[in-house]
Amino acid sequence: MLRIHFTSEDLAQTRLADAPDPLWEVVLSAHVLRIRGSEALLGPWKQALLEQLPVGSRLRAEIEPLIAINPARGYFPDLLTPTESAEGLEAGLEALLSLPRQRLRREIGRVGDEQGRLDSVTTDLAEGRAYGVKQLAEAIRNYHDAAIAPIAERIRVAFEADRAQRAQAFLNGGISALLNGLHPNVSFAAGVLELSDVHPDEDIYLAGRGLRLVPSFFKFTDTKLMTLADPELPQVLVYPIDRSAGLAAAAARESLAALVGRTRAALLELTTNGGSTSELARRVSISPAAASQHLSVLREAGLVSSTRDGNTVRHHLTPLGQAVLSGGP
Repeated sequence: MLRIHFTSEDLAQTRLADAPDPLWEVVLSAHVLRIRGSEALLGPWKQALLEQLPVGSRLRAEIEPLIAINPARGYFPDLLTPTESAEGLEAGLEALLSLPRQRLRREIGRVGDEQGRLDSVTTDLAEGRAYGVKQLAEAIRNYHDAAIAPIAERIRVAFEADRAQRAQAFLNGGISALLNGLHPNVSFAAGVLELSDVHPDEDIYLAGRGLRLVPSFFKFTDTKLMTLADPELPQVLVYPIDRSAGLAAAAARESLAALVGRTRAALLELTTNGGSTSELARRVSISPAAASQHLSVLREAGLVSSTRDGNTVRHHLTPLGQAVLSGGP
């Protein structure tokens, strides 16, 4: 059992990710590719991607540095999922490229110890050579472009459906209801979050760092929740989301997207939970200026309301906007 210990400060600092984490999705989706079988909703995605990866193919060669240090089971290095990736793919890759050599040696060395060997490319990475680190960053980018980008909208809709569910749990029962509802194998009481399916027995003390909750589209529902291997790093808890809810929500939004455009439809949906211009822009991968223009159109139509808080403008769904999203009168 894994026990995560919260102080009152940790509870105040605990946050739910505000957008899908691209590097966690890269890492976990690569696991799906290498495990025999798959959940039904991932079958077509998996088959289509595997057809691009026969032995000797260009894409397979391009992503090999990622595959070499990201085994489907057991340890994989925390450097593949840096905290900075919460801000997007490029922010995560920039953090990877700037890692100190000592950490590369430690984490890649552990991969080598568990696998029994390191190939030449991985050895370059373990030694912190610029060439090896750059190769890994390019492998991640190439894999993301082939595996994640084509279904980014599907991932985002499923993510937002889960986020709305967690927000409602928090509104109804506070942080305890939110944490207890993450997974059947999770329980929270007296400041301790227990993960009953994690072995070996371990304790993580957050010590004021808080916890970032990361919903993942590619996390298998029947496998344990995940934290970082190094308990001293800013901690996360990665849990699976309901992919079928995402599909239903995506289907329900198709007519709206046809009417107002996909970007405005996405922004309208995101304002269900509120957000600043920059937050909403990041979550739909557009510039703040472009988001501001789209939100202005939605506001003029009476679908969104906007309020200023200092230098930040926050946007919320109006009753009319809710009716449009739900298809009500």
